[in-house]
Parts: sequence; structure tokens; C-alpha cells
Amino acid sequence: MFTALPRQSQILAGCGCGCGCAAILKQPSCNWQFSDRKLDTDTCARIVLRNKNLGLQEYKFLLKTIVSSGIGEETYGPRNVISGQEDSPTLKDSISEMDGLIFDTLDKLFAKTGISPSEIDILVVNVSLFSPAPSLTARVVNRYKMRSNVKTFNLSGMGCSTSIVAIDLVQHLFKSYKNAFAIVVSTESLGSNWYQGKEKSMMLLFRSGGCSMLFTNNSALKHQAIFRLKHVVRTHLGSNDEAYGCCIQVADDLGYKGFLLTKSLKISAAKALAANLRVLLPKILPLSEQLRCVYVSRQQNKTKRNSLQEMGAGLNLKTGVDHFCVHPGGRAVIDEVGKSLSLSNYDLEPARMALHRFGNTSAGGLWYVLAYMEAKQRLKKGNKILMISLGAGFKCNNCVFEGRDGGKDEVENRKTKGVQRLPIRLAFRPTYRRARMHQFI
Repeated sequence: MFTALPRQSQILAGCGCGCGCAAILKQPSCNWQFSDRKLDTDTCARIVLRNKNLGLQEYKFLLKTIVSSGIGEETYGPRNVISGQEDSPTLKDSISEMDGLIFDTLDKLFAKTGISPSEIDILVVNVSLFSPAPSLTARVVNRYKMRSNVKTFNLSGMGCSTSIVAIDLVQHLFKSYKNAFAIVVSTESLGSNWYQGKEKSMMLLFRSGGCSMLFTNNSALKHQAIFRLKHVVRTHLGSNDEAYGCCIQVADDLGYKGFLLTKSLKISAAKALAANLRVLLPKILPLSEQLRCVYVSRQQNKTKRNSLQEMGAGLNLKTGVDHFCVHPGGRAVIDEVGKSLSLSNYDLEPARMALHRFGNTSAGGLWYVLAYMEAKQRLKKGNKILMISLGAGFKCNNCVFEGRDGGKDEVENRKTKGVQRLPIRLAFRPTYRRARMHQFI
């Protein structure tokens, strides 16, 4: 559920070759959060100060992290956290949070596309940290009275890169189901997973959000397509113990559950991204750059260097890619990926502004980045968009879309609330937040 920027729904229309190819007709569905869920500086500070497990140093660390995070004043959180009940979440709170996000975007998706819920053949919902019974997909089927033969899939525990996993699943299912419609819903449950401990490596700044997307492989709809899915490459380093444990859900010494990020995260991310791009880049780069890709790959194997910056040395990705959707998982994530691939500030602006406006919304974050590009009229017919996602496991899942339509709703998108004010010069934002936080220390 895009909390704002993208147009309301996405449909993928197939190429008609029977191989499961796909292309987007409309844009991802947005969910506008309510003002009572807004996590501005003052609200963040009050939530931090409510945590009695924190000492003075932990308070200062967390407040400093908030100031320098790149996250703005208009992100959103779950209602139970805003209302001060983060230490005692209930099942009702979690279900209410998911219903609010999922149903709102699906309502808008069906209204915008004119597609009936009874026409949906495949439904995929990915929420990593909440898996009730009946499942979230069952709640969707019940709410919209979908057909009894709808194929449903519930993805959990797969982290921030799950959205690409869901798309890959749909692409493979399209090989068996012809002229089908599929919905992918990507969001995250935060209300029952708000970290209450004091371990600095577990103090992560997640925010509420997500998206719903509509896909089809019906070749009769290809002329309505906005994007076509060209390639998906998934890389999983779970067999490596260091990579497996670098981003993992654990309980701290006080018994509080949260996500632990270890020092090996950066190395594991570099290895996963490098391995993924070695497979993906030959599919999208011209021959001259492919030869350079082979040379760089061999040099890496000789030197065994894992630095993200060194991984992309000598490659010019812009010979095969026009736009880059980098997962807005944090300021450091965006900067490191940008350095590794020699991306410019213009290339990274959508990720930085998505992080600023919506925060790290986990698996739904990529679509906020794409939404920003759409709202700013960056996407043209024939453009290639590379989506880069990293997640627990450790996984790197990337895909490439091709623009099929310049976008007919740019004017509507430009008027989307908050977008016209972006980009902003983030270098000056910490000054305001630091002044506000100083009142609480």
C-alpha cells in the first residue's frame, strides 16, 4: 500500500509468448495514513522516553540516530505505538493494523482498475513478522468474496526483499495459468514487533506502509501496460552462517524481541549484491559492458575483494539501465549501494526522498521509490528500471522493468500530497530535528 506517491494500482500484461512474461498496466495502490499515526520528531521523542529500559547513553544514541536517519516528519507508525501501548500489543492490534493497510489499498486498486475481486486468479501477501490463522490471504478472500479456486500464497519471515520474491512467484505461476490476474500485497506488521530493549544494534527505525499491485499475463492487455517485467534474479546466501546471522530476529538479554544487525551485514550485503549482479548484468548490458563485466568479475575472484565500492568499479550500468530503485532501508544502505554502482545524486534522489517521506517500510519500500519517479515524470516509454532489494536470509533480489507507457496520470501524480515539495536538501534537515530533540535530553 503506497502511502502516497504512486498511482493507485499496477497491472502486468504479458507478451503473449506463453513464458510468463509480464508488463504493468496501472500503478501500485497507495494507502494514505491518518494524522493520528504520524511519527514526527516530538512523537518519536516521547516514544523513546517511554522506554524505561534505556539509560542516558541509550537515550542519546537513539535520539541521535533519529536525527541523522534521513527520515522526515511525515512518516507513520502503528496506532498502538502512537497511543503508548507498544509494551502490551494484542492480537487485535496486529489484525487491525494489517486490515487497515491491506484493505485500504485493495479497495483503491479495484476501484481504479475496474477489475472485480472475482476475476483474481492468484493472490500473494507478504508480511514477514505476522502470520495469523486463518492467514492474511484468507482474510482478503473473505473480505472480497473471491472465487473458491483462487490460488493464495502467504509469504512470511523473508524480510525487506520479499516483494521481489512475490513477483518472481507470480511470474512462474503465469507459466501455468494463462490470461490470469494476480495481486501482490507487500507490507509489514510493526505494532506487535516494536523493540523495547536497549541493545543499540537492535534499535531499527521501521515505519508503517506497503503496497498492493495487480498483474496479468493477458497479451490482449499489453497495449495498456505501463511496465513490462524483463528479468528477475534472486540470490540467497543462507548456507553461509555469517550471512545467515547478520540480520536476524532474536530476543535480547532482557527478553525483548527485535532484529539484530551484526558487523558482518555490510560484507554479506556486498557478496549477495555482487553475486546477483554477476547473473543479472549480462542480461541487460550491451556487449561492450558485458565484456567489462567479465573482466571485473575475474579480477574480483583473484583479489577476493568484497567492498561494495570495489564491486562496481569499471562498470557503467547506465548503458543498460535508465533508473535505479534502491531499497530505502536506511541512509547508509542507499549511500553504500550508490557508491558501489557509481550512481549519481540524481539516481539516488528517489530512494532518499522515499526514505525521507515514508521511512523504511520494509518490503513495500521499493514501490515508494518507483512512485516518486512516476510523480516526477522521470519514467518514459522504453526506459529500464532496476530494482535492488536486500533482506534477511541473507538475500539480494533484483528485477528489471521496462517502461511501456510514458504514464497518462503524471498530472495526477504531481499533485499527490507532499510530492511537489520534494526533493529537499536533506543536509539541513538534522538542524531542526536536533533542536527539537535537545528539549528531551
